[in-house]
Amino acid sequence: MSGVLLWVVGPKGNGASLFNLEPRTSKKQRRPRLCSGVRVVSVVSAISTSVASPSRSSVERVYEVVLKQAALVREQRTEKALDVKKPEEAEGLTGGDLLNEAYERCGEVCAEYAKTFYLGTLLMTPERRRAVWAIYVWCRRTDELVDGPNAAHITPKALDRWEKRLNDLFEGRPYDMYDAALADTVSKYPVDIQPFKDMIEGMRLDLRKSRYMNFDELYLYCYYVAGTVGLMSVPVMGIAPESKASTESVYNAALALGIANQLTNILRDVGEDARRGRVYLPQDELARAGLSDEDIFRGKVTDKWRGFMKEQIKRARKFFDEAEKGVMELNAASRWPVMASLLLYKQILDSIEANDYNNFTKRAYVGKAKKLISLPVAYGKALVGPSTDA
Repeated sequence: MSGVLLWVVGPKGNGASLFNLEPRTSKKQRRPRLCSGVRVVSVVSAISTSVASPSRSSVERVYEVVLKQAALVREQRTEKALDVKKPEEAEGLTGGDLLNEAYERCGEVCAEYAKTFYLGTLLMTPERRRAVWAIYVWCRRTDELVDGPNAAHITPKALDRWEKRLNDLFEGRPYDMYDAALADTVSKYPVDIQPFKDMIEGMRLDLRKSRYMNFDELYLYCYYVAGTVGLMSVPVMGIAPESKASTESVYNAALALGIANQLTNILRDVGEDARRGRVYLPQDELARAGLSDEDIFRGKVTDKWRGFMKEQIKRARKFFDEAEKGVMELNAASRWPVMASLLLYKQILDSIEANDYNNFTKRAYVGKAKKLISLPVAYGKALVGPSTDA
C-alpha cells in the first residue's frame, strides 16, 4: 500500500529484476565506483528525532523534517551554480559514460512503469529529468520490497540491509548502476537522506501494522510512504526564481500532495486491501460512523458507508487544494507535468463518487478521454506561474 512517486506516480508492477539485496563484496572484490565526489548531504539524523517523540502530533513531528529540508534548498537558492564534481575513470570507461548509462536505465524503468509521468519529465531540463528518474527508481525498488512479487520473503533484516545500502549510496559507495545514478543526483542537489530513511520506515510499518487507530497515526504512515517523495523531489523540480513564497510553504505543499495521493490510494483500494486483511482507515472515525472492520470485509455499500466516505473524500480534497498552491511556485519546466498528474489523481475521488462509493468491488479510475481533457487544463494552470505575494 505504499507511496506515490515524485509527488504523483504510484510504484506498481513487477520490479523484482531491479533488486540486489545481497551484502557488499569484500574490499578485494569491491566493484569499481561509478561516480566520485559524492558529498554527504546534511543528515537530519541516523534515527529521525523528528518522528520518534510520542509527545507531539504526527503533523508537528513531520513538519520538523519539512523545515530542515527547506533549509537545504533555501541555502542552495543563494548560490549561483551547483557544485558538480568531475567523475573519475573506471575500467577504460569514464565515470561520465557509466553514469549516462545508469541514468538511461532509470529512464527506461520510468518509461515502462509510469508512462504519463515519463512524458511529463521530457519537458524538464535534461539534468533535472535524469535526477527525477533516479529518485523514481529508488522509490520504486523500495516499494517493491513489500508490494512486489518477493514481498512474502521480505523480513525486517532485509529492510535493514536496504537502509545500510542507502547510507553507503549517500556516502558515494553505490552498489549498482541504479544506485550510482541516485548517488550522483544527491551530490548535485540539496537532497537530504532523512525522507529516504523515512520511506523505508513506512515499509517496516507495512510488515507489522494493518490497522490505524486514528488519523494522526494514518497521517504519519502517509508521510512515510508518500509525503517523503515530495521532500525528495522539490530540490530537483526546482522553485521558480521569481517565486515570492517561502521555501517552507513549497515543501509543505509537496508534503500535502503526497498525503493527498496516498489518501486517494487508500480510498480507491479499500476492497483490495480488505481482501489482504488490511484496513487503512482510521478506526475511531469508522466507529463514530457506526462502522467496523466487519462491515468493510462484508463489502456492502450502505448509507453509513456513504456518509463515512464523503468525509474521507472531503479531507483528501483539502490536501489536494493545499498542494495545488505549491505547484504554482515550482520551476516553469516542472509545473505542467506535476499539475497534470495532480488533476488526474484528484479525479479518482470523482470516480469513487460516480461508483456510488462502492470501492469494495469497483476500482475507480480515470478514463483516457478525461486524461486528455486534463492536459490542456493543467497547462493553462501552469502558465499562471508563481504568486506575486510573499
